Amino acid sequence: MANPDKTTDNINTVSRDLLSIFHTHGLGPAMYRDLIEQLGSDAAIMSSSHSQRKELKLSPEIIEGLNNPDEEAIERDLEWLEGENNYILSQQSPHYPVMLREISDAPILLYVHGRLECLSDFQIAIVGSRSPTAGGLQCALEFAHTLGEAGFSITSGLALGIDGAAHEGALAAGANTIAVMGTGLDRVYPAAHRDLAHQIAQNGALVSEFALGTTPQAHHFPRRNRIISALCSGCLVVEAALKSGSLITAKHALDQGREVFAIPGSIHNPLTRGCHHMIRQGAKLVENAQDIYDELGSLLGAQLEKTSKPDTTKVRPQKELSDDYKELLEAISFDPVSIDTLSTRIELSTNQIASMLLILELDGYVNPVAGGGYARSPMITP
Repeated sequence: MANPDKTTDNINTVSRDLLSIFHTHGLGPAMYRDLIEQLGSDAAIMSSSHSQRKELKLSPEIIEGLNNPDEEAIERDLEWLEGENNYILSQQSPHYPVMLREISDAPILLYVHGRLECLSDFQIAIVGSRSPTAGGLQCALEFAHTLGEAGFSITSGLALGIDGAAHEGALAAGANTIAVMGTGLDRVYPAAHRDLAHQIAQNGALVSEFALGTTPQAHHFPRRNRIISALCSGCLVVEAALKSGSLITAKHALDQGREVFAIPGSIHNPLTRGCHHMIRQGAKLVENAQDIYDELGSLLGAQLEKTSKPDTTKVRPQKELSDDYKELLEAISFDPVSIDTLSTRIELSTNQIASMLLILELDGYVNPVAGGGYARSPMITP
């Protein structure tokens, strides 16, 4: 039985003609746009003659695909559409995101699972490394939580690391969150985020331009990233190496005229070099969520008028530290430092310092870093 929440236009705008075109191997968004400009409609594309297709310089592979549509894939789509909260949006659908439709290579179809109305939310993307520092994870969580409380919807790519933390921060704040995937929506990648994907579908939406059954492939994720940036009014890069998918997303955002924000960090941390690069390219340096709120908050309009202005500078509750703990904390900078180095800065043994660091870590004052060192938590006021 069809989902009763779906309107007639959701289903009827996805015709068999369009599904046939979409599943034609080699026929991508740019060629589809050209064909629509030349022939006018999906039906005209499918009914075009062999000579017309040759005049349009379509490859033999594409001509063959249009002559013999992938009926198995089409039927799989139609069957999936019958599932609860499953949608396939054409560019003509009123639910297709307006800002996404405006980019030159807008997806021919958009598969959506979850709450369709979330696609029209005012969104900010939060992206970053798949292998972040503990401080980076904390930043992503807290920025997403605070911006979510302010009325922003949080969009990311469901990847391990910063992406996952951004989704989790939004969910913890009760905010909508949207995951743009590099696979078909019947696949979850990474598998470790299966439960997270389920939570996102209940409190937001899963989105993909890839056909059902599509497995994760490296070249899919740069394509996925242009959708993340296009859906959003701004993009925040938390941690990113110089060569990373996060920078691809940020560059797409700049090209699409979106606001780009980056969190600076230690010059010794390779995961902040991408952020520093984006700042040199014109991204706005941000130190807290208030910086983003100041840039984009006015654009939220009626949505923010329904909520009180958030406290975007708040930090997590801190215990009162004794003098020896204060001395140790003062000896720890935001750059990683080893226990041995700390023992030369203060008159305590390495065993004492290790024990105290555990307490400081549990209370959120410091974070462990790769190689056995520690750094001051970026979200804790010194």
